[in-house]
Amino acid sequence: MGWLTVLVYLAAGLASLRAARGLEREGTAGRERRFWWIAGGLMLFLAVNKQLDLQSLLTMIARCHASLHGWYDARRGLQRAFIYAVAGGGVVVLALLALMLRGILRRVWPALAGLGFVSAFVVIRAASFHHMDGLIGATALGLRVNWLLELPGPLLVLGVALHRRRAA
Repeated sequence: MGWLTVLVYLAAGLASLRAARGLEREGTAGRERRFWWIAGGLMLFLAVNKQLDLQSLLTMIARCHASLHGWYDARRGLQRAFIYAVAGGGVVVLALLALMLRGILRRVWPALAGLGFVSAFVVIRAASFHHMDGLIGATALGLRVNWLLELPGPLLVLGVALHRRRAA
């Protein structure tokens, strides 16, 4: 299933880049074109990240740093503050993006929501709370919760990019 997730990220990234190129050829407004370039780059980065597992590396580095500097025992409060800050920041960034994209929001909002889902999932994974790890490893409807939380984001981006490409 890990490879399927990588393929979904790759497909979403490539479809986004194709949508951006299609808009470029037809001379469509820059905001939507930039949105698709950014979405494509992000999806391709996440495909590479999925294979290299960079978030686990960052978590391990943070744990080592916390142990070396004596604040490992206080990590729970810091993790909680980190999650709240990132969640709040994510809401603000999505609201600002929606405001900036207001002229084209009706065409890209599901992809923007998909990017929000992906960002939330990456942050939750990076924080690596033990109770979150337990939830992510659990199964629901015969599927791992990890897949149910991670795949909707890039699938939304992929679907909207493909639709946009056909409409262009």
